[in-house]
Amino acid sequence: MWKPFEAGSSPVDWCEGNYSISPSIAEFMNTFSNVVFLLLPPVLMHLFRDYGRFVNPGIHVIWFLLMIVGLSSAYFHATLSLIGQLLDELAILWVYMAGFCMFFPRRYFPNIVRNDRKLFSICATLPTLIATGLALIHPAVNAFALMSLGVPAFVFLVMELKRTTSMKVYRLGLRCGAVWILAVFCWLNDRLFCDTWLNLNFPYLHALWHLFIFIASYTAAVLFAYFAVQDEKPQQLPVLRYWPKDDFELGIPYVTIRSYMKTGCNTNI
Repeated sequence: MWKPFEAGSSPVDWCEGNYSISPSIAEFMNTFSNVVFLLLPPVLMHLFRDYGRFVNPGIHVIWFLLMIVGLSSAYFHATLSLIGQLLDELAILWVYMAGFCMFFPRRYFPNIVRNDRKLFSICATLPTLIATGLALIHPAVNAFALMSLGVPAFVFLVMELKRTTSMKVYRLGLRCGAVWILAVFCWLNDRLFCDTWLNLNFPYLHALWHLFIFIASYTAAVLFAYFAVQDEKPQQLPVLRYWPKDDFELGIPYVTIRSYMKTGCNTNI
């Protein structure tokens, strides 16, 4: 019964050498790289306080679940246990579905949900529960299956960027897509071409995956939060800003809200 908790019980092993840096941590760099999942979400919770107040407090669930992803991933790479693998993969699945339920545009809702986001979320949660059960049956397949979840998100991001009139938002979207592609490159190379990277003395592409996929994920959440305002709160005006300086576009992006009347106001951002 306790075998899934044992170190090394997972069938998945990444390119980084086990216990090569620390005698108590299986994959040190892969474990340590998850620190970004723990440091930035509290900052985002603070930056999105107006969004949570005036648009959707559920945005903070996304930031909280990203922290759970980081903790689960760190536990998995530190122990390479089967239970750690399952926690890591299920955390990714649920943060994705939380974003899907929160940000999926109403104009694409199927007729069966009648423009009801709560009903849509219930319908989306059911297959997630089924996928959670299947994850317990075939855990080795999950990693590749979860990779495919980024594809529809990427497609919808492109569709939304085509609709935006803000070059500031458009530039952030391009960077988000580029970082996502770079993250996928790192994941696939670490998984499929480990021997090549071992010969180059750089078996740390999965650690870079953690960094790049976090940047791509939270940036995508910022962009979809921006797009969701017009869907959910048309009386509000979303404003994309950067912290610590708004004119430094390599800073941390976030969305704040400006109220406006539909007549007699300038809405150019």
